[in-house]
Amino acid sequence: MYGDTSVIRALARDLREQAADIRTEADRLVGQADAVHWKGLAADAMRHRTRERAAALRRSAGLHEDAADALDHHAHEVDRLKDLIAAIERKVHGLIEGARDRLADLGHGLVDGLRKVLPDAGDQLLDRFVPPPPGNKAWLDVDVPGLGR
Repeated sequence: MYGDTSVIRALARDLREQAADIRTEADRLVGQADAVHWKGLAADAMRHRTRERAAALRRSAGLHEDAADALDHHAHEVDRLKDLIAAIERKVHGLIEGARDRLADLGHGLVDGLRKVLPDAGDQLLDRFVPPPPGNKAWLDVDVPGLGR
């Protein structure tokens, strides 16, 4: 899932350039074969074989294009998941900060040595929550109160 999407997209671009080069080479080979002035069965066989090889080269170029499309799709998915991870991180950190603020406020609400209110169980859970490292795909599995996914 991870990867530098600019590098992934550059690989896709390189594959497309290679596909264009392969097609150009296929066209060049056919052109050279057609330009041969000899006649006869051997000449016809050579031209036929050259066209077959050129068709195989064009199929290879098509596969390069398919691979480039797959890389572009992968880069898009990586960016989408990185954005989703960042959004979950921001929301969870906001929930944790809010819970810790509410818990700290409870400490200031003492009356005659007793707490005015009991701490919220969700706030206590958020206070104890240990978040995954920033950008880690484990954020996609985080389930804490208030996340609402």
